Amino acid sequence: MGITRLELVNYRIFERGLLEPDPHGTTVLVGLNGTGKTSVLEAIGYLATARSFRGATREHLIRQGIEDAYLHATVERHDRPSTVNAQISRMAPARMTVNHQPVRTRRDLADVLAVTTFAPEDINVVRGGPAGRRDVLDDALVLLEPTAGGLLETVDRVLRQRNALLKQAKGRLTPEITSTLDVWDERLQAAGTSLITLRETLVDDLQDEVQRAYAALAGAPVRDERATMDYERSFSGDLGTALLANRDDDARRIRTGVGPHRDDLRLEINHRDARTEASQGEQRCLALALRLAIHQRVTARLGTPPVLLLDDVFSELDPDRSRRLVNELPEGQTVITSAVPLPSNVTSATVVAIEDIGGGRHGSLRSI
Repeated sequence: MGITRLELVNYRIFERGLLEPDPHGTTVLVGLNGTGKTSVLEAIGYLATARSFRGATREHLIRQGIEDAYLHATVERHDRPSTVNAQISRMAPARMTVNHQPVRTRRDLADVLAVTTFAPEDINVVRGGPAGRRDVLDDALVLLEPTAGGLLETVDRVLRQRNALLKQAKGRLTPEITSTLDVWDERLQAAGTSLITLRETLVDDLQDEVQRAYAALAGAPVRDERATMDYERSFSGDLGTALLANRDDDARRIRTGVGPHRDDLRLEINHRDARTEASQGEQRCLALALRLAIHQRVTARLGTPPVLLLDDVFSELDPDRSRRLVNELPEGQTVITSAVPLPSNVTSATVVAIEDIGGGRHGSLRSI
């Protein structure tokens, strides 16, 4: 799998731009901070997941004073070219197509373009709130499980409908409201339970590889560095029973308080809560180990590695950890941004100077 052509129109600071990365090797985007390196990686990630890995809203993705931004990628997978397009608008939901057909679920994108992203913000997966950890699991499931994309869409839709009903009820559970809640609870129980089961299975499957990758990045024997994960449900027993038991509280708070949208992934290092008791270096290594484990799992599932995006990660790691990370990186297309010298063991096939958009001697990022 590899991107052969990426076009940006009115995206972030780019009026028009074209990147033709090495589809099988490493492309390095170099330049000063604030010149658009991360935006290029963000554009690739958006075409693969329909959202910004920086957490940006669509208004921030569009060049100032413009109403719409456009992204286009040509992707080769098993020697078959495909296209992915996105139109991002200020006043309407994004429109995305794969081979000129509308995208219905995230799985449609994943079947053509899979990515793994490492970014400085990844440390927040460990030390931030549960939503970031759930997103990591769900993004992986979309690539690994054919049913996951549909389940995520269903859970999101049912939660929106259920919460809208709770808002309409204004704290009063009339017979009519209760009857309608029964319908939404039944649907949330079915889809939510299936999603939770997939997440729990994934966490179990990733455990050994996360442990191995963490020890490798830490530069210690596996037996001396224990990185463990546990999926924590927001309820006990059956989801349907928990929803019913929590209904009065939900009506008062006008939100659904239990379910897959409230679950968490507990991460520990040597039996210490990684969120509150680990050092910043340990947290960063654990976040990278989780991403590496997912990358390996997806590679085995797809038979080809996802596109690997490394956003300025080497500036956040000491030289030893940087070299160890490079040693852990799998084969396949990699796009790296860097404002600092790269580790000596990085072999780059193409170097692109971001600031020379008009067509620099080293690169193929240029105006169109």
